[in-house]
Order: sequence, then C-alpha cells, then structure tokens
Amino acid sequence: MFTTQRTLRILSLTAAAALATTLAACSSDDDATPSSSDGASAGGKTLTTLNIWDPYPQYDDSSDWATYVQSCAPSGVTVKRTSAATADLLNNLTTAVKAGNAPDVILLDNPAVPDAASAGLLAPADEVGIDTSGFDANLAGPGTVDGTTYGVPIGANTLGLYYNEDILKDAGVDPASITSWDTLNAALEKVTKAGHKGITFSGIAGEEGVFQFQPWFWGAGADLKDIGSDQAVAAGQLVSDWIGKGYAPKSAATDNQSASWDLFLTGDYAFAENGSWFAQAAAKLTDFKAVAMALPGKDGGAAPVPTGGEFVLAPLQKDDADAHYANAKKVIDCLVGAENQVKTAGMLGYFAANKDERAKQIAADPVWAPWASAIEAAQGRTSELGADYTAASAQLSTALQGALNAAGDSAKVKDAFTQAAQS
Repeated sequence: MFTTQRTLRILSLTAAAALATTLAACSSDDDATPSSSDGASAGGKTLTTLNIWDPYPQYDDSSDWATYVQSCAPSGVTVKRTSAATADLLNNLTTAVKAGNAPDVILLDNPAVPDAASAGLLAPADEVGIDTSGFDANLAGPGTVDGTTYGVPIGANTLGLYYNEDILKDAGVDPASITSWDTLNAALEKVTKAGHKGITFSGIAGEEGVFQFQPWFWGAGADLKDIGSDQAVAAGQLVSDWIGKGYAPKSAATDNQSASWDLFLTGDYAFAENGSWFAQAAAKLTDFKAVAMALPGKDGGAAPVPTGGEFVLAPLQKDDADAHYANAKKVIDCLVGAENQVKTAGMLGYFAANKDERAKQIAADPVWAPWASAIEAAQGRTSELGADYTAASAQLSTALQGALNAAGDSAKVKDAFTQAAQS
C-alpha cells in the first residue's frame, strides 16, 4: 500500500543509536500469533501485542501513566510500553523502521515530527485512520509536513515565569511592574541586593536549552532564519549578563529543566523560567508561594513562547501494516479522542490541545488559568522551517552555549552568534 519511493527512503536510512537494538527487540512481529481475540488481524494473522514508545522514563510501570496506557489496550491485546530519553527516540525509530521492528505507536517531541516524516518513518494519519480534527492550529501545526498530516498532539505545554512571592515582597518588587527586559533586570538587581538569588533557567546544550531560550530570542524580534542577527545577539546578551552579574547560577549552562526547577524549590531564588507542567506542583508548595506570570518581551508585552509537548503517531510498518495500524488507531483514539483529552493531558501535566476541551480543564482546576492565553498564543517551533528546524536549533544551541560561557562579555557573545550562524 506504499509507493516504491517511500520504500526506497526506508531502505536508505542510516543505522543509529545502540539503544535502538534493545527497543527493536520489543517488535510486534515477534509477538504476533494467531488468536481468536479482538486484536487486529491481516491475512489470517492476529496481532495480540501492541508496542508503544514514549519519552517518559520518569514514569515506571507502577505509575498512573503506565496504568492509563495499559487501559487503552484493545480487547485481547497486550500493550508493551518502552520509554527512552527524548533525544534518543528519533534515532531509535530510524533503526527500528529500517529493520521492520517499528513500534505500533510512538510519542515524539513535536520538533522531531518533521524529521521523522521527511525520513519516511511515519504512516500518514489518513492511512492509519487517525482523527485529526478539532485540534488548535498552532498546536497541531508540527504534525503536518509538506501537506500531509501524520499525527496529533497528545497535549501541549509552554513556558512562563514563576516567582517566589515572599522574596519579591521582601525586596519591594511589584510583580505587576515586570513587563519588559529592563523591568525584569531591575527586579533581579533588587532581589539580589536584598540578599536573595535571582533566576533559574535551563541553558543545557540541545533542544531543551533552545526551547527555554526561544522566548527571549523571539521576544527580541529575532528570526530562526538569521541566528546571527542583532536581535539574536541581544537575547544572548540578556542571559549571558545574568550569569556575569550573578543573577543566575553558572550551572544554567548545563541544567536541564528539572534541575533548574529543583533550584527554585530551594526557596532561595526569586524567579524561575519553566514549564506549565510544573503548575500543579507549584500550587501545592508549602514552604513559599510560587506564582506564574508571562515571560516579558524585550520592549514590553508578553514574549512569544514555543509550544511544547509530544505528538502521538503510527510509525511505518513493513509487514502486516493494516493490522498494526488498526491496533494503533484504537490506542490513539483512546488517548486523544475528545472524551479523553483532558484526562490524558492531566496525566502528563499538559493542556488539552483542543480549545473547548481545554476550557473544561481550566474550569475544573483554576491552577491552569494563568496559562490559558499563553498556550493559545504559543507558536510551533517547526512551523516556519519544517525539517530545516533541526539545523537551526543546533546553531542556536551552539550560540547559546557560547553566550552563557561568556558570562557577560559582549564581544564573546556576538562572536558566539556570528560563528554559529556561519556553521
């Protein structure tokens, strides 16, 4: 049912990470046995095992998430869930599709979807029977590549600025006054002079650090097509100065989002740039009150923020494709069908990717209210560049690392962005 051109793309894929060998061992092909159960069948063969890969190794087999995924198994089908780090999944999928051992369902970070689609690793949504209607355009965008839709968001998240209300009161900072970079820097100066620490954020090399840098990058008016622009350099200078002035820890260059959040939880820092997925945890803090607000743009107003979250997709299958896709459709319908979107998103600390369902979610739990406008205005990281985003992100990561290590040295910051743009 697939063209010769697509088959050739699959055969030409290069081998990738060693971890893929382990994941590929979980192939549905090995577990497919004749049965009278309700598992999907093709050509007389019934598939009674469905493999799903996700990027949530923090949720073990006893977690609510794992139990929830198991509950989506079609009648007579056993779900085998395998987790790996976000950075590994695309390479693992490349090897698995080439070997004919692809999982039935995969959850990929949204910037990886165009790469996976362009490499011929994914089955189009209409061939699988995935319902792609009803999702917000800004959140669903990464799932469509060159006019073909491959998957839908499992949910969505984005970034904001948390603040420690006690510290701001002690330092005499009114959070309502923080509307631009200048006012944020003034607040950081006040809290540090009052004996507190400034701000935590994740600047780690790779997509995670780029994700956290993009609000400052876009908030300066910078464009991913021009990493070396004056606007891009200004964003790099902002975060570099935070390191140089002692507002942010030097570890920001290597901290992931969990590590930077843990620093904020010490109660020592006034601010934390971090994700909406921490909103529920923030609301339950007892040592201090953490409040969320929009990240400010350079000259005022809220900064544009990137959409985060994964897409649920059906990888391309070489053998028994119809049976694999039938099982995949049932699980995907269970996870992102209208009646379950809020429950699924809540399991992950995400927003539902459908405006009407999200309204129900916000009404049921006011902790989400401060984030409503941000998620509606968030923009897809790959929406403009598609598969070319990967190269741009790599350039931006290199520039960001150089800027953070420059610790405020303006010449070194500019050089970091200029060289990254030329790479």
